[in-house]
Order: sequence, then structure tokens, then C-alpha cells
Amino acid sequence: MQSFNTTEGKNMTAQSLWNKVPEITLYFWIIKILCTTVGETAADFLNTNLGLGLSGTSLVMGALLVVVLFFQFRAKRYVPAIYWLAVVLISVVGTLITDNLTDNFGVSLETTTVVFAVALALTFAWWYAKEKTLSIHSIFTRRREAFYWLAILFTFALGTAAGDLIAESLNVGYLLSAVIFAAAIALVALTHFRFRLNPVLAFWIAYILTRPLGASIGDYLSQAHADGGLELGTVVTSALFLFAILSTVIYLSVTKKDAIESAA
Repeated sequence: MQSFNTTEGKNMTAQSLWNKVPEITLYFWIIKILCTTVGETAADFLNTNLGLGLSGTSLVMGALLVVVLFFQFRAKRYVPAIYWLAVVLISVVGTLITDNLTDNFGVSLETTTVVFAVALALTFAWWYAKEKTLSIHSIFTRRREAFYWLAILFTFALGTAAGDLIAESLNVGYLLSAVIFAAAIALVALTHFRFRLNPVLAFWIAYILTRPLGASIGDYLSQAHADGGLELGTVVTSALFLFAILSTVIYLSVTKKDAIESAA
């Protein structure tokens, strides 16, 4: 496990802290994909079904995200309920950022995809320059946690833009898009386990790809038949996936199967 640098260690006298993020297990990827799906369908539900509009939905969800991240940063260790609620909300906010740029400001999906890719790359570069690691097994200082959540926000915004670009602008369709992104994730996993692709690089590539995968699944389930979906609606789809997330998080809270023992 990678250790923090000496300078930072001197400034953190109580550095017997626990890692603030979960271990990367199968449960992690299951909940992550479920969260990305909810991020897509919940944003559509609030925006369209409740009539809040993009601006109103963005303000409400942004405020909720700030509150939850406050408790996440205050927590001394990984707490499944707080952490995954933050992921759900940041998934919604990341979706709304892209939707606002494309729908309210007329920015093309090609442009938003490039912009968020550059923003994510700069975040990683800044993070590495300051911390000398991008490993999530060492998220035990507030600065590293800030880099972590900023990177996650850009992965969701980038995934939304790239997913919509492929599924809608390029007319690939939701189902085929989901198959393409699932195959890409499988390729990353194969490259990592078979050909020893750097685990940190493999993680972040897969993390980015799960966003358009989950969004494509959500759109396929919720959108109308005329648009290539199953027409379950955003309410039913969001409810199903929220229940699955809640059940899994409760299980992990009890069993602690995804808790990293200590980052010190």
C-alpha cells in the first residue's frame, strides 16, 4: 500500500486515519453501475416528470450534494451510507452539468466530451503532482479526498457526454451502446488481469466507462419504444435501482466486506 509523503505526515499528527473510500470488490462495481443508472433516470425524472427544469433540478441536487459531501469529509472513515449517497448525488449532478451545457447553452456533445476529458486529465495531473499517487487505497487526507471527488465529478460529466454522443448523436442506440461499453470494460479487465495493465490506470478507465454503461442501461429501460427503449419510465427504473442500491449498501454496512482496514 502506498504511503503518504513525509511533509504531509508531519502536518497530520493524527494520521492513524482510515481510508475514506471502499475496497474495490465486485460489490463496488455493482453499486457504481446502479448509481450511474439512477443518475441518468433520476435527473430525467426531476427535470421532466416533476417539472423542476434543468436549472431548478441542478440547484436542488447541487445543494444536496454539498450537504452530503460535508458529512463525507467530516467522517473519520468509510461509511457506506454516506459514501454511496454522495456517489448517487454526484452522478445526478454530473449528468445535469452536461445536460445544462448542451440543452441550455447549446454546447455540442463533441465539445463537452473533449472539455471534460481535458478537465479530468488536468485533475489527475494536479493530483499526481501534489500527492505522487492516484491510488484510491490512500484516500486518508482531506486534500486527497478533494482530488478524488473532483475527479469523480468529471468522470460522470465526461461519461454522460460520451454516452449521449455515441447513443444519440451517432445513432448507435441505447442497447448497442450498453453492449459496447460493457465490452470495453471487459477488455480493460482482461488487459489488467492477463497482461498486467497498471491497476490504478485500469481502475480509472473502468470507472469512466461505467458511467456511459449505466446511463445507456437506464435510458434503454426508461425511454419510449419509439426511441429504442423498453418504456418502463423514469419512476419505475429509478425505484428499482434505488432499491437495489439500498439493499446492497445495507448488506455492506452490516458485513463490512468492502471496508479497507487501515490506510496508515
